[in-house]
Amino acid sequence: MINSKFTIVTFYQFKKIADILIIKNELTRFCKFNKIKGTIILAEEGINGTIAGITTSIKKIESHLLNIGFDNYNPKYSYSKFMPFFRLKIRNKKEIVTLRTKNADPETITGKKIKPEEWNSLISDKETILIDVRNKFEVEMGTFKGSINPDTKSFAEFKSYLKNNLNEAKNKKIAMFCTGGIRCEKISSYMINKGFKDVNQLHGGILSYLEKTSNENSLWNGECFVFDNRVSVKNELKDGTYELCHACRYPLSPNNLKSKKYVKGISCSNCYGKISESKTKSLKDRNKQISLAKKKGLYSPYIKQTINDL
Repeated sequence: MINSKFTIVTFYQFKKIADILIIKNELTRFCKFNKIKGTIILAEEGINGTIAGITTSIKKIESHLLNIGFDNYNPKYSYSKFMPFFRLKIRNKKEIVTLRTKNADPETITGKKIKPEEWNSLISDKETILIDVRNKFEVEMGTFKGSINPDTKSFAEFKSYLKNNLNEAKNKKIAMFCTGGIRCEKISSYMINKGFKDVNQLHGGILSYLEKTSNENSLWNGECFVFDNRVSVKNELKDGTYELCHACRYPLSPNNLKSKKYVKGISCSNCYGKISESKTKSLKDRNKQISLAKKKGLYSPYIKQTINDL
């Protein structure tokens, strides 16, 4: 069954990189040759990516990552009938996850990594302060029972949340979680450097928890936003119900899709009336091109592709 689906791997590793341009060029050539799509971010502090391809191609790039020194890249796997990315993007940035601080060194120190199998016990303890470190729109889609929503629009804002809300909790037991683990890895390092004594993080993030925890035993409520065209996943990594607005990239629930302001590929209740005429025209033109490509059986990156279409 898996062989008829695309393999999606989410990975990261905090490791100092000196030759970013060489690695970027190598990965670009490798992914294009093996028909791998997705996003990879490179920075001096390491690598962060979510990519998809046929199983053999993903195995090849994982071997390549090991060969170029990423020997602890924390992979999380899921599968999709359709290619979940339109294209390949490999970018150089200042950080692989943006926190904007010099007080974090996750390559050297991080919080305690709690396995998914041990997570329920930790967060069921009434003494544990449970915090969702993701952004507001992600939390609204789903989260763990009893977790705190820091109400942030970006990860970098989490520093202010800590200062304003948890300054008196440095000796408390804190448990944090995010999608794949990378945000917790970085913020836990920051927190330890700021004097927090008992910082715990969900190893492998929500994705590992949903994969390894049965629906009956899960303490997760709702769906989990993912950074690809699937938009969301549910318990046991089953496909979610959300869709993405092509105009503003906001995730839409089934109820959002019923809004009179929702026009497929053009607008949603989040962006209705806020989009320029030129962008609206561009979106309409793209929809026409997609429709024509479907009718004529032509290739378009915006048409869902199965493995047989490669």
